[in-house]
Amino acid sequence: MKTKGLFIFAITLSMLSCAPKKMEINEEMLLESIEILAHDSLEGRGFSKPGNYKAQQFIANKFEEIGLETVIGNKFIQEFPYTFSGKRRHSMFPVKNANEDFSNVQDTTVIGGNVVGKISGKIKNTIVITGHLDHLGIKNGKIYNGADDDASGTAALFAIAEYFHKKNPKHTLVFAAVDAEEIGSLGADYFLKNDPKKDNIVLNINMDMIAHNDSLQLYASGLYHYPQLKEPLENINSPITLLFGHDDPNNKKQEDWTFSSDHRIFHKEKIPFIYFGVEDHKDYHKPTDTFKNINQSFYIDAVKLIIQAIENFDTSL
Repeated sequence: MKTKGLFIFAITLSMLSCAPKKMEINEEMLLESIEILAHDSLEGRGFSKPGNYKAQQFIANKFEEIGLETVIGNKFIQEFPYTFSGKRRHSMFPVKNANEDFSNVQDTTVIGGNVVGKISGKIKNTIVITGHLDHLGIKNGKIYNGADDDASGTAALFAIAEYFHKKNPKHTLVFAAVDAEEIGSLGADYFLKNDPKKDNIVLNINMDMIAHNDSLQLYASGLYHYPQLKEPLENINSPITLLFGHDDPNNKKQEDWTFSSDHRIFHKEKIPFIYFGVEDHKDYHKPTDTFKNINQSFYIDAVKLIIQAIENFDTSL
């Protein structure tokens, strides 16, 4: 009986040691952060607007709280200028008098801001993880909060950074909340053009809309262009379904997302990317894209899935 009991104990212990470990992330911080970024007080985080600057400072404070290293000197915020033509600025930020003549309006230069931090790795090669901090601001008196687009990707940076800060990653991990995606990925473009270590970047993980899907499906797009990245994405343990696609220009049944978000900037520089996102939903680019309308449990599981993917890429690249 004793021998049998010891045998059963040994088998049970072996099974437990082989079982996948439960991933622990700060779920409370994750949800609290997306709620703050999508709050009315940030007025939709429109590019070069006060709410956008508030978001930048909030993100910088979180990066410092987590313990990330700075990338640009001794500060987290990377400012960049952008000049609007008078006509374009009026089209983006209309005034109350629609009949006003703007033919003589002067060009206007505004300041945008990326928020960038890092965890130094064992080797010089870098994985850049991005989410865009801006959204559409206020239109016709309505706030476009952009909870899914893309407060979800930005808040995910905090949870991912906190998770890896407790680890010892092989690659240097750069976390970039980039600005002005909604008007042409200006922030991502500035970041990459001004990165003196750009040649060390081996992968961009971009997250844009990862918190709202009723079918519990998340896409990893980019494998059509970079099929060598598929293996680290297989056999990930998650209650949600990870799908591949939305990257083949020849597939007329699916929209091609290759140039739909900030990963396009990396792709143009021949830097491999994986873009995590959901298909468009009823609240996409509408005032109803609010915190209360995201799928909270799906969002938490999506972030955990992405962390597993980053771990796999970190060890395999």
